[in-house]
Amino acid sequence: MAKKTGKDKKDTKVKKAKKAVTPASFTEALRAGEGFELTTLDPRSTPAFDGDKVAGEEALAGLGDELAELQERLYAESKADGTRSVLLIIQGMDTSGKGGIMRHVVGAFDPQGVEITSFKAPTAEEKKHPFLWRIRKALPSPGDIGVFDRSHYEDVLIVRVHDLVPRSQWSRRYAQINAFEKEVAEAGTTIIKVMLHISSDEQKARLAERLERPDKHWKFNPGDIDERAHWPAYQEAYQAAIDKCSTEVAPWFVVPADRKWYARLAVTELVLEHLRALDPQWPKADFDVEAEKKRLAQLP
Repeated sequence: MAKKTGKDKKDTKVKKAKKAVTPASFTEALRAGEGFELTTLDPRSTPAFDGDKVAGEEALAGLGDELAELQERLYAESKADGTRSVLLIIQGMDTSGKGGIMRHVVGAFDPQGVEITSFKAPTAEEKKHPFLWRIRKALPSPGDIGVFDRSHYEDVLIVRVHDLVPRSQWSRRYAQINAFEKEVAEAGTTIIKVMLHISSDEQKARLAERLERPDKHWKFNPGDIDERAHWPAYQEAYQAAIDKCSTEVAPWFVVPADRKWYARLAVTELVLEHLRALDPQWPKADFDVEAEKKRLAQLP
């Protein structure tokens, strides 16, 4: 029997990675439908994928070309008066992997067509306006993929947990968010809302690692431990946000995040599946192609 070459071994791994993807789409498997309960979703599970870490990383690496082409087609479409765009919203507890999604998933996009906004505590200027004011300013332009690292949902998460405004005020925001997202979707933006679902044990382990490793001290914030004390309240707040704001035009997708490699693969697949559904097309030339070919051929 002939010995396998390095290329043969690589091809075999790729085939295994492809076989690891089950028939169910990530969009179907991760969508938070009616009756969804956060407590019943295992944060270490891998919905829509039955491979291991190696297979998952290879599957992720194999998505780059298609993702790049679809993004470019969406961008090109806007140059012919297309109005469509994509908005990826990433929410999750501290250490849930938002930074890794930015590096490994969003980092695969062409930076020309990506607008990333990281929402911190509102500034003095932002506090003078309704809570959606700063969100509207950050919406993606036609042809672009907008990415929100945290979002308007902080105004029904941390605000709710810490009673930063009266209950009568934050409780109205769910309906305001739904109306806002419906408006955004009707204007041509496909909204992909992702909650990275991490377990309490995994968060504790990741915080401990940041304290143990000097190269991760910069990522540690003592306030993260303070926030951890409010874990049950945050889980309740996330459940409420999912219950009240997982709509037809902007459903929530809950991604198990204890396995970082899976979360990165899942979010990439979600974006890819939505781009495939949009099916952006190359714009037709607004000039006579054959005539331009002849002109070019006549030049030295």
